[in-house]
Parts: sequence; structure tokens; C-alpha cells
Amino acid sequence: MSDWSVSLHDGLYAIDATAWDSCAGADNPFVSYAFLSALEDSGSVCQRTGWLPRHVTLHAPDGTLAAVCPAYLKGHSWGEYVFDQGWARAFEAAGGQYYPKLQVAVPFTPAPGPRLLCAPSAPPETAAVLADALRQICGETSLSSAHVTFCQEQESDLLSQRGWLPRLGLQYHWHNHGYSSFDDFLATLASRKRKVLKRERRDANAAGLTFHTLRGDEITPADWQAFYTFYRNTVDRKWGSAYLTPAFFPLLSEHLGDKVVLMMARHGDVPVAAALNLLGGDTLYGRNWGCTGDWPFLHFELCYYRAIDFAIAHGLKRVEAGAQGEHKIQRGYVPSLTHSAHWLENSSLRSAVSAFLAEERPAIRAEAEALSAFSPYKKDEPGQP
Repeated sequence: MSDWSVSLHDGLYAIDATAWDSCAGADNPFVSYAFLSALEDSGSVCQRTGWLPRHVTLHAPDGTLAAVCPAYLKGHSWGEYVFDQGWARAFEAAGGQYYPKLQVAVPFTPAPGPRLLCAPSAPPETAAVLADALRQICGETSLSSAHVTFCQEQESDLLSQRGWLPRLGLQYHWHNHGYSSFDDFLATLASRKRKVLKRERRDANAAGLTFHTLRGDEITPADWQAFYTFYRNTVDRKWGSAYLTPAFFPLLSEHLGDKVVLMMARHGDVPVAAALNLLGGDTLYGRNWGCTGDWPFLHFELCYYRAIDFAIAHGLKRVEAGAQGEHKIQRGYVPSLTHSAHWLENSSLRSAVSAFLAEERPAIRAEAEALSAFSPYKKDEPGQP
């Protein structure tokens, strides 16, 4: 890649927003300049949280911007949702230094999407050159590894062809098979499963709450203040870290406008729960949720059922409700594979991890197939893509 030029930047401010978004495209909100800059401008991505921006730009031999990718220098493995702590412990026990590492990802966001962001007019070999450039960065800056997480399958395949190690994960996504209403979706479920969902929705809507779907400037500063309380409640309950600052959510709304969809429940005039979603080209992405008090089936209503309602009403293809949660299967969200790829500089570590992943990948596929047996759909219904 002698005629290509690669650069690292310690913040999005150093990259033109229009040029970045030309590479990122409009389908996935998480790789947009608006979302990533909200993380930086709010102080959510910084030294405090251990995510130091090192965004990559790649210029073609003719000097034009060919590709970008969101990248971060990491001194830990938190906030990633693809777990490599075991690799780090093993390498350090053998005398190596695993951290810092290069993470090509969207911080704190387990949402699949593109990571090697190539300009529409870029040469066809651009993604491969960028993959090799990330490896070169590791070698030249004494980093142990580079990790491209929650990438697209075709990106994982390309990286694998360039010597990276592919890894699979598992999430649960809802797919819209042309439903005209929530009842139309319910009709595809087995009778017993359908009754469970109806009861959960009935009980959630009989608890004296009102439900509101808010977008863009419909969301007030008071709503965001309440939502931050909900977010902290969820984090504290799970013994997690509150990476996102109070300033992040209003900035997100300001930057992304109607792509921000907040499902909120109120008791009288008092907000008691909310679920934050982002709208992509054909997908609704569930992100954060939280509540105060104890309300029957409220989590399912706000995070899953109202997301399905929204997707049907707006003709979306999918709802992706984030990481983990086998309980989502009974509510129509089917097992879906996620992809990542990993480059490890040390040959011994790379060999050991390669052997581990060779066993893990078929196990993940087998788990997805086994979990599909618990699908609530009738046997003659697709229920999945």
C-alpha cells in the first residue's frame, strides 16, 4: 500500500463531517458523524472511560479520501460486548502485554453494522487495503492487537481472507414479514405463545400508565433528565459503569433529530420508564432502557412490543434489540448471528486464539439452531429470514 496514505486522528473534529458521512452512508445511525461526535462532545468517550479516539482515514493514490473507520485505543475490554478478557489474561500470564489495543467499533453499542467505511467512488480494493492498514498500525505502534467488532458478515469474510480471525456471536432480532398490524404478527404465533403475549400487553396497559412515542424535538430536556435517571438505575442494578454522561442524550437528540425514538411510560404526568431506540434505513435499533418502580411486563411492552408496533407502522424490516436475552425468543425475536474479526500480532497468541475460535464458531452455530427450536411461530410460518 505504498501509494496509499493512512492517518490516525484523536477526535472526529479533525475529519470533515460530510466526508465522513459520505463513507459511512445513511443506513446505520451508529457510524454516522452525528452519533460518534455526540459520544465525544458529551465526554462519554474520553480518558475517563478508557476509549481514546484514534479514527482512521485512508486516502487513495490519487489523494482522495477512500475510507474511514471509527477506532479507539483501549487499555481495557469494557463496553465492547465481545469478550476477549480471557485472551488478555492468558497472554499476560505468559509475559506479554495485551493492552493497549486498537478497537474498531462503536463504543458501548452492540449493534451490528459496517465498520470499514468506504467511499462510494473508492477503488474496489479499498476495504482490503484498509484491513491491511489496521494490521500495519498494530505493528508500527507496538499494539498487541486490533479488533473489528459487530461488523457485517462480508467484512468479516474479507478480514478473514486477509489473515484476521473471525468470531461469531448471538443476538435476537425481530423480522417483519409484511405484517399489517401487531395482530397480524400475533396470528403467526402458536396459540399458547400468542395468549402469553396478549396477556403481557393487556397487563402492562392496565397498570394505569400512558405510553408515548416521542421523536426528535418532541423529546424535552425534562424527558432526557428523567431518562438519564432510568439509565443510571439500570446500570446500578447490573453493577455496570455509567459510561454515558447526562449531556449525551440531549446531544444525541440534537444531532440525530427524528432518528431518535423514545418510548416513554408515564404515571399521570410523571415519567416512570423509557426505552431509547435509533432509526436506521430499514431497522429500529433498541439501545438503552430503564424505569423507576415495579410495573408488570413494562420492560417487554416498551422495549419489544412497542418497537414491533413502530416497525410495522413504518414498514421497517427488523427490530434489533441489543445484546443477550434468550427471553426475547418467546416474544418473536429469533436467534441471529453477529460477526467480528481479530488480528493478534503475537504468533503464539494468534495460534492459540485461532484454535479456540475454530471450536467456538460451530458451538455458536449449534446454539443458534438449538434456540430456534423454541421459536413461538407456527411451524408453517417463516419467523426468521
